[in-house]
Amino acid sequence: MEKWFEFSTESLIAITLTAIGIYLAVIILTRIAGKRSFSKMSSFDFAMTVAIGSIIAGTTLNSSISLAQGITGLASVYFLQILIAILRRHTSLQKLIDNSPLLLMDGPEILNENLKKARLTQGDLRSKLREANVTKFSDIKAVVFETTGDISVLQHNDGDLEVESWLLKDVER
Repeated sequence: MEKWFEFSTESLIAITLTAIGIYLAVIILTRIAGKRSFSKMSSFDFAMTVAIGSIIAGTTLNSSISLAQGITGLASVYFLQILIAILRRHTSLQKLIDNSPLLLMDGPEILNENLKKARLTQGDLRSKLREANVTKFSDIKAVVFETTGDISVLQHNDGDLEVESWLLKDVER
């Protein structure tokens, strides 16, 4: 417990310089790799964000990991992100890497089997419908559990209006 309150000027300077170095490396690598690096479009993107945070923390606070090792780790994760983004252009590989979006409601009809697949409750669904300002089931055109874990609510108060098929193209029914 005594170590919780120990510090030295040398260790504080080392942490500060390492944090600056790793921060600059993240900025440079993100500029090279593009904005996709921190998007939330797929489960792989989420893993990328967690990995970067872990590398930043580990490099900054763990004295046994050098700045060069941290930057190498970051560069490796960014390289994997770019590689996966390129491989995802092929439909067969995209299906291996990404989850499929899942239809939770088809119009006003709740698809309970799909709720089970998504491990969601009707209470979770109600919450998302309220967040989307749904006031009537008849306004709901579709509710989709996205690959990111977000829930999209497509709604319109014109009962005759249909959702264009292109918007639901890859959605599992």
